[in-house]
Amino acid sequence: MVTEVMILKAEIVSGITDTEEERIKESAAYVARRNLFATGEGVSVSKVAKSSSEEERHEKKSRKVAIRESAERVALKKTLEDTQAFHKKLNQDKLLHPPEFIIKPRSHTVWEKQNVKFHCTVAGWPEPRVTWYKNNVPIDVQTHPGKYTIENRYGLHSLEISTCDFDDTAQYRASAMNVKGEISAYASLVVKRYKGDLDASLLHAGTVSMPLSLGVTPHGYASRFEISFVDKFDVAFGREGETMSLGCTVVISPDIKRFKPDIEWYRNGVLITPSKWVQMHWTGERASLTLTHANKEDEGLYTLRVVMGEYYEEYSGYVFVRDADAEIPGAPGAPLDVQCLDANKDYVIVSWKQPAVDGGNPILGYFIDRCEVGTTHWTQCNETPVKFARFPVTGLIEGRSYIFRVRAVNKAGISLPSRVSEPVAALDPADRARLRSHPSAPWTGQIIVTEEEPAEGVVPGPPTDLQVIEATKNYVVLSWKPPGQRGHEGIMYFVEKCVAGTEEWQRVNTEIPVKSPRFAVFDLAEGKSYCFRVRCCNSAGIGEPSEATEATVVDDKLDIPKPPGRIMPTRNTDTSVVVTWTEPPDAKELVGYYIESSVVGSGRWEPCNNNPHGNCGHQFICHGLTNGEKYIFRVRAVNAAGLSEFSQDSEPIEVQAAIAAPSPPYDITVLESVRDSMVLGWKQPKVTGGTEITGYYVNYREVIGGVPGKWMEANIKAISERAYRIQNLKENMVYQFQVAAANLAGVGTPSLPSQPFKCEEWTIAVPGPPHDVTYTEVRKDSLVLLWKEPVYTGRSPIAGYYIDMKETEAKEEHWRSVNEKPLQKKFLKIGGLTEGVSYVFRVRATNQAGVGKPSNTTDPVIAETRPGTKEVVVNVDDNGVISLNFECDQMSPNSKFVWSKNYEPIEDDSRLDIDTKGGKSKATFKDLGEDDLGIYSCVVTDTDGVSSSYTIDEEEMKRLLALSHEHKFPTVPLVSELAVEILEKGEVRFWLQAEKLSGNAKANFVFNDKEIFNGEKYKMKVDQKTGLVEMIMDKLEDKDEGTYTFQLQDGKATNQSSLVLIGDVFKKLKDEAEFQRKEWHRKQGPHFVDKLGWEVTDDCNVMLKCKVANIKKETHIVWYKDDREIMVDEEHDFKDGVCTLLISEFSKKDTGTYEVILKDDRGKDTSELKLTDKAFADLMNEVCRRIALSATDLKIQSTAEGIRLYSFVTYYVEDLRVGWVHNDTQIRFTDRVKTGVTGEQIWLQINEPTPQDKGKYTMELFDGKTAHKKMVDLSGQEYYVHFFSDRARVLGGLPDVVTIQEGKALNLSCTVWGDPTPEVSWLKNEKSFVSDANCILKFESGKNVNFTISAVSTLDSGKYSLVVKNKYGTETSDVTVSVFIPEEEQENKKEDKKKKA
Repeated sequence: MVTEVMILKAEIVSGITDTEEERIKESAAYVARRNLFATGEGVSVSKVAKSSSEEERHEKKSRKVAIRESAERVALKKTLEDTQAFHKKLNQDKLLHPPEFIIKPRSHTVWEKQNVKFHCTVAGWPEPRVTWYKNNVPIDVQTHPGKYTIENRYGLHSLEISTCDFDDTAQYRASAMNVKGEISAYASLVVKRYKGDLDASLLHAGTVSMPLSLGVTPHGYASRFEISFVDKFDVAFGREGETMSLGCTVVISPDIKRFKPDIEWYRNGVLITPSKWVQMHWTGERASLTLTHANKEDEGLYTLRVVMGEYYEEYSGYVFVRDADAEIPGAPGAPLDVQCLDANKDYVIVSWKQPAVDGGNPILGYFIDRCEVGTTHWTQCNETPVKFARFPVTGLIEGRSYIFRVRAVNKAGISLPSRVSEPVAALDPADRARLRSHPSAPWTGQIIVTEEEPAEGVVPGPPTDLQVIEATKNYVVLSWKPPGQRGHEGIMYFVEKCVAGTEEWQRVNTEIPVKSPRFAVFDLAEGKSYCFRVRCCNSAGIGEPSEATEATVVDDKLDIPKPPGRIMPTRNTDTSVVVTWTEPPDAKELVGYYIESSVVGSGRWEPCNNNPHGNCGHQFICHGLTNGEKYIFRVRAVNAAGLSEFSQDSEPIEVQAAIAAPSPPYDITVLESVRDSMVLGWKQPKVTGGTEITGYYVNYREVIGGVPGKWMEANIKAISERAYRIQNLKENMVYQFQVAAANLAGVGTPSLPSQPFKCEEWTIAVPGPPHDVTYTEVRKDSLVLLWKEPVYTGRSPIAGYYIDMKETEAKEEHWRSVNEKPLQKKFLKIGGLTEGVSYVFRVRATNQAGVGKPSNTTDPVIAETRPGTKEVVVNVDDNGVISLNFECDQMSPNSKFVWSKNYEPIEDDSRLDIDTKGGKSKATFKDLGEDDLGIYSCVVTDTDGVSSSYTIDEEEMKRLLALSHEHKFPTVPLVSELAVEILEKGEVRFWLQAEKLSGNAKANFVFNDKEIFNGEKYKMKVDQKTGLVEMIMDKLEDKDEGTYTFQLQDGKATNQSSLVLIGDVFKKLKDEAEFQRKEWHRKQGPHFVDKLGWEVTDDCNVMLKCKVANIKKETHIVWYKDDREIMVDEEHDFKDGVCTLLISEFSKKDTGTYEVILKDDRGKDTSELKLTDKAFADLMNEVCRRIALSATDLKIQSTAEGIRLYSFVTYYVEDLRVGWVHNDTQIRFTDRVKTGVTGEQIWLQINEPTPQDKGKYTMELFDGKTAHKKMVDLSGQEYYVHFFSDRARVLGGLPDVVTIQEGKALNLSCTVWGDPTPEVSWLKNEKSFVSDANCILKFESGKNVNFTISAVSTLDSGKYSLVVKNKYGTETSDVTVSVFIPEEEQENKKEDKKKKA
């Protein structure tokens, strides 16, 4: 029956989208359409009857055609069966397998113009992709049409090369790759050429030149590419969860702008594609790869491949990823490499790899979690831990996608979860295949089906090919094929089981039938045998059961592997070791191996890898080891059943770099040529193989007509120099040469053949090229260049050398000479280099005839000072021995220190002893002298150019000899010479200080050439820590006059210092000591700290003060002036330790000698202050200064007589001189203008002022040193009118004194003036006085003032003042009233008092 399905409004799109979201949508859409098709919804069915014409054509079909179609069906069926059998054989458990060569290609030797074919057979699942390479360059069939034919027939791969020519001679490689890894097989092709058929295009200067790296660009032209890697990434170590980055700078030459390289990254040979875990970047110069969240799955060998056309270069480095710290101490590491296998509608097998770290306790099993894509909810799939590293997960929902993760568990706890798996869709494999080959168009909701006959309900037949594909202690996995008879609707399955030997069948999935032709049966009794069968069902019913399986024992079919054997460590680098082992016997389905290392004696094992190693044979490079340490190693195998026991421990091995044969020498050149011999020179191999070169072997061959002959040995015994004369050559014959280097590991690969050189007599006059040009002591701005003189000197002796240099990338015309005049020596330190720049150098020799041919160019060298670079250090030891010292921490086991003088080997050991121990070497001078002047250099062999030098010239020699003499005859250096000082008690202290003293230092004390010792008189002390040496004498007497000496000895070092104390020096010191002694005794009781002194207070009073100490409550203080005690009202409290005596209004009467005495039961102390003569004058000057500073500003007062200018001071003393100035002229005092002092007022009175009195007035107060000025301005008409005319005045009428008898009436009157009218007030005895009944005060008409007392009494006696005031001035008129009592009345009053008494 033919069914045609047409999807409306859709287009068929080839391929499938890459994003997971789109794949999920495709899966869901496909399931929806398939279910719709099965149920008949949205489907229109139209019956089409067979036309008669079609029946006739069918009947007329020839027998020949029928037989042919039948044969094709049989052949196709057989092909399918063979293919299925082949895959069944290769993949019995349906798991992935790495590629494997069943038949490898074999090598061929053919003649030119013949065809050749390489064959190989490859197995693996998924089916490997095979790529053919020629000399490691991928073969592009399209680039060479008709040349190559590549075929693949059911795993049989072939490469056919048509019409072979000489260029096809090469090594060919077949590389098979799938997701599990990559493997290669090699075969060689040799194309023979008939004699005389050499292609002339291959000749170059008489030499056959073959392209080594010929690349064809996409633009159609050939180019030779040189790809090199700079700033390369090294072995990297990280931890789970960290971000790691690998990078490498790529240099491609020539640089073709339109031809960009392809940058590819591989991990363990598998191409890496960008993802959320891996990011790649290419800047055009630098390639980088970043692991955004490192996991153990990321551990492995990373390879950067740079592809240019058909040519590529690779660089590799290993990345190690350690476990993240466990959340629970002692929990195991996380599982890794979680994958989903054999996915179906509701079923998938999850596999993983066991972790290397178990946390110190055995892993009990694993939990599997699943999460539906698009959600964040994780569901645990198994209730009890499973030990087998594969687990079938059922119960998935068809059409949905899932991700999975695994967790390990031991008795300490559960590990962190693994990295999640790639998403997998729950689909039938056939549906998935159709979905990938024919992705869905947009869904229209309608499917049109055209069929010949209606489909009737059919009960499905039994499934076929039922088998147990996996059996463990926990479950059994069944697999079968759907029945051929099933109708058009979907079918489902029931699984039944029975104990072997019985017919008691039980349905396993009683409730829900399964949709997938896979099923995992759980809850089986371990050790029992079971048989299984499957029934199909649909809406029409349940079909017949399939054939039962054979009895299956519930147990692990896969055993835990046995331990690997023969663990063999071998040296690799100074931080790594290569560990090899043999595969365990009867090993099945090994995932890989875990390797562990341990420092001998530590008892602590550390994992060397965290991702099972298994794709690269039975060896592994363990990195990150400590150089010089001894390690042991052990290995365990891993498969899905678990980890094997550990192997036996390996033999201990010390981590050191391995020794290998050296690389080829290079740059072979001819240094001299005569009729029958030639002298060759060459450069040392770039790689010495970890040990020094022991010699070289030279081969040569004749080249006749451009065809090279057979190689012949030039020397049987190895030669040590890099120059050699080959004898017995034929004159005018062309020769080629090659050189091989040898070391302890053997003879290395010979160099490439040199250019052809003709053996003929050199007759040129100039010298030949210098040879063996090398550099050493490379620093950021300098290096030292060395060379050897030419073998051929020309027709005259060598006169010197010229050195040329240029930057490496510069063109030939940029060579420049370093020196203007020829050098006589064969070395030169070249300075002025630029840090980080690469340079090359060459040397030319000169003689009288001229400058000869330059030497070979040196290898490029970058001007840089490498980290850890050390220099030769000169040292002079305690015995005065002078030595040069050099250290190296980069030595290999075979490294040696080589000392030279002026860059020539030191052969005469009569002047120098060389001692080397470990990484240190010392060159000791026996007797440094002029014969030893020069440059001493040291080179460490078998290192990356470790070298240094030290120059000893005449000046340096003198310095070293002086230092040596100082060390032979050392002195104790002194900070200070011997000195003396007086201590507080009058003791005398002698002391000196040395820079440094050891614990064994001692001192001798000498007085007048006689040693003195510690006792009552002398107290001696030596402090080694501070270097202080001292001696204290209690008292200095006359007999102590003389010379004092301190003698020091500290090991071999000595020194002394002396002090002479005689004559006036001794007397002065003795007097000072006596004074200090007295002072100390004085201070034992109450005493003065500061002697008696004076100060003037702000009130212009004088205060005598002193500071005292050692006071107690009973201490008394007594003041005296001129030996007369001054009585003080208050007892002093010694607050703040200060005693004071205040003298108010200090004047000449206070002159004299003041003394203060402190005393108590402990003693007394006195202090005296003389205030006479100059001392008194100085004090009075300060008092006057303070009084002058206290003066107020000048004020103006109107008086009855005129104007008064005045200022107040604190108080006045006669020593304060007062002067007045009017308009800058000293005032001459008269009866009209006069000055005076009234109390604290200093005034100037101007009576009857006139206009000439206007102007500026200045009062000058002179304190003996400085004049202090106060000024007022009486300028202008306003001052004259107001102060001389309108001011308030008392014009007259009041007497000065009034005497009146008691009882009489008193009447006083006067006239006042002022404009404005003044205010009038009265004072009595300086107090305000107002009218009352007894006294009547009147002010009438603004000018008449009356004062009336009707009957005076003695109480009315006193001073009365009339005060008149307006805004221009105030004037006061005083009158004194005296009331008396007559004598008779007074006696009568006395008698009255007596009577009353």
